[in-house]
Amino acid sequence: MILTGPAIAAARAAGEITIEPYEPRRISPNAYDWRLGDTLRFHDGSLDAARPTDFQEVPIPESGYLLRPEVLYLGTTYERTGSEAYAQFLNGDRTTGALGIWVHVSAPLGHQGHAIRWTLEIRASRPVRVYPRMTFGKLVFLQALGATASYQNHGLKYRASQGIETSRLYEENPGGAA
Repeated sequence: MILTGPAIAAARAAGEITIEPYEPRRISPNAYDWRLGDTLRFHDGSLDAARPTDFQEVPIPESGYLLRPEVLYLGTTYERTGSEAYAQFLNGDRTTGALGIWVHVSAPLGHQGHAIRWTLEIRASRPVRVYPRMTFGKLVFLQALGATASYQNHGLKYRASQGIETSRLYEENPGGAA
């Protein structure tokens, strides 16, 4: 089940949901409107799943930053969100989609017990200017069925994530061997 806006606000007030910083006006009927963080990382060359990738990091100036097609950008949410009681699902929204921006290429699921600033995989279909802390998407909270298992109790490589995380697939498959 998806939480309604009032249920998100009540769960946050009860300490069941973390949203930092929190602004009540960002609650919508079934979601919280999250914002883009203040920095981007990008790499416009070839990527190799068997090796770490060097990304260039740039601050997003108040005057905005022009995203270019064909470039993969990694960003972060401005808000840190999480919950031991609820799973999360991060999406873009119609306003960013109408600008031709994919705000999250993959991995939209936030597991229970994982309070983070989300790493965003951003692509632009056309050149488009983005701004720090602009509304960039919606975060929904989902009630899980069955026994809960906190993300923090698993040895998963991204559990200590606090900012922009690059791919660490190479840790699972050294040298690209199948």
